[in-house]
Amino acid sequence: MKVCIVQPEYSTDYKRSNELFQKELEYLRACDETIDIIVMPESCDCPALAKNKNEAEQSSSRYRDILLKEAANTAKRCSAMVFINARSQGEKGLRNTTYAFDREGRLAGKYFKQHLVPGEVSELKLDSGYTFEFSEPTVIEIEGIRFGFLVCYDFYFYEAFANMARQKLDIIIGCSHQRSDTHRASQVMSQFLAYNTNAFVIRSSVSMDEASDIGGASMVVAPDGKVLCNMRSRIGMETADIDLSNKYYKPAGYGNPPAAHYEYIEKGRRPWKYRPAGSAIVKPDAIMPYPRICAHRGFNTVAPENSLPAFGAAVAMGAEEIEFDLWQTADSKIVSSHDSTLDRVSDGHGFIYEKTYDELLQLDFGAVHGEHFKGLKVLTFEKILEKFSCHTVMNIHIKSQNNTDPLPEQYLKDIVALIDKYDCRKYVYFMTGNDTVLEQLRNIAPDICRCCGGGDAPWEMVERAIKYDCKKIQLFKPWFNQEMIDKAHRNGMVCNVFWSDDPEEARKFLHMGIDTILTNDYGIISQIIKEQAE
Repeated sequence: MKVCIVQPEYSTDYKRSNELFQKELEYLRACDETIDIIVMPESCDCPALAKNKNEAEQSSSRYRDILLKEAANTAKRCSAMVFINARSQGEKGLRNTTYAFDREGRLAGKYFKQHLVPGEVSELKLDSGYTFEFSEPTVIEIEGIRFGFLVCYDFYFYEAFANMARQKLDIIIGCSHQRSDTHRASQVMSQFLAYNTNAFVIRSSVSMDEASDIGGASMVVAPDGKVLCNMRSRIGMETADIDLSNKYYKPAGYGNPPAAHYEYIEKGRRPWKYRPAGSAIVKPDAIMPYPRICAHRGFNTVAPENSLPAFGAAVAMGAEEIEFDLWQTADSKIVSSHDSTLDRVSDGHGFIYEKTYDELLQLDFGAVHGEHFKGLKVLTFEKILEKFSCHTVMNIHIKSQNNTDPLPEQYLKDIVALIDKYDCRKYVYFMTGNDTVLEQLRNIAPDICRCCGGGDAPWEMVERAIKYDCKKIQLFKPWFNQEMIDKAHRNGMVCNVFWSDDPEEARKFLHMGIDTILTNDYGIISQIIKEQAE
């Protein structure tokens, strides 16, 4: 696969804008059908320094549409994928945008710069509101190739690289200016990015002057950090051949089988050491100690069950786990409610899975608990993850209408996709008494822990758990005994019990070897664990 990087001349003289823009078009027109990927630098619609908002917007208004049309035509004429950066118009203003065109000249997607330099916000007044919101790394897939993106200032935020690596990218496109960095610094950053993501980095920038040792440094870097080409400050175009199958795998520690660098790092990650809100990040499920107390439907003696107030109260008090139930609505939204019917948990009637999400939003899910919670709306799975991902272990009860029929496979994949979106695989496990769903989950996400519930055969739970390779069981009183607990432990399983709100009963369960007690009254039952620790 042949890659072409374009490095045009840049000027601080705004009067040269038209001259420099025509050169950009000439570079695109000089590309031919031997090229597979063409990358242009940042702000191609502003080819010379704009000293204020008016100049920047005038330049973009004058050149952007012409530029994008030429990029699309080049993609189609050369049968190449073209990546080019210019502004785009959004509802709240202009955005710094990388456009991706496929070989047919169709727009395959856009990437919005995530880290705007202060001047882009204070002086150029670009839309920046979206940069303060949670977002996944942008991935645009063309012909099975997974492209990730950085623009200029984005290259400095190394903490984002690990999140990009999780997307299993093939190529990272870097449309850039970075007019003050040395060639060496830009190369080190690009090599670091490639090595940490196991992806090819294709970076295009602008030349400040062919004699300059700053700016420029358009380059192509392989996953092992090898620099395939570096234009330094040369003005023009350069090509390099890449083989996407040439990923870099190294021993994951002495004597271990090869793995990508980020895969090796993830096994030992300690996010509470350095990530924002690190003090609230808890140990993942695999290493969090037992015994534990699981806040069943949240701390639901003080707030409505399966609600943010109930989960928030439990997490704030230190709940090692929270438990909640998921249903799919008639329009495929994922919401949390214990019952299949609405009568007990809301002011509505009928089955939750027969209602659309908008219909559920018309109902009150708080008043049934007390006037203080009047007006509380149905809670989505995503909102739970958004608020509590990595702040507690989540016992996710995937509900089904019976204990035998399968659930829609796309529904289960959507659940897993949300877990991945919030980087939460290590903090969740699935619970169900439906053996068919256990098998589905094993096929869809085998690395996510499964917990076997009672279903229609609670006395056979241990055998069923062994059959479906479950690492946990959720015993359901009174349908269990000491023999079942001991057998589960011999087979390496963790034993939950549903449920106990009585301190003496909880002490009995712990004496029997129960690892996790589900409770509706976290405040009282959590004290039992503290007693044992003293």
